[in-house]
Amino acid sequence: MIISENFSMAEFCKSETAERRGIRNEPGAEERDAILNLVTRLLQPLRDHYNKPMRINSGYRCPELNKAVGGVATSQHQKGEAADVACSSPRQLLETLKKSGLEFDQAILY
Repeated sequence: MIISENFSMAEFCKSETAERRGIRNEPGAEERDAILNLVTRLLQPLRDHYNKPMRINSGYRCPELNKAVGGVATSQHQKGEAADVACSSPRQLLETLKKSGLEFDQAILY
């Protein structure tokens, strides 16, 4: 399912850890709605401002996958409300986010 010009549901659910461990990492209806909201209200507009490729490293995580990767029990990834993003210049992406006026909860640079 294509969510926006640059993001798909498949990339939000893809996980090498899930594949290796045979974990079915599929969001429910609430989580899908949250992912759609995250993409349409934050990630796609951010991508448009940044104007360079961004790749989702980790998006949705079912509870079993979240535990397998060492995520905290309250991780927003389990709700479809978080995404780890890779790009060519993380510091530039963070600056773009801060200047964009887009609403976001937290941004962690690593």
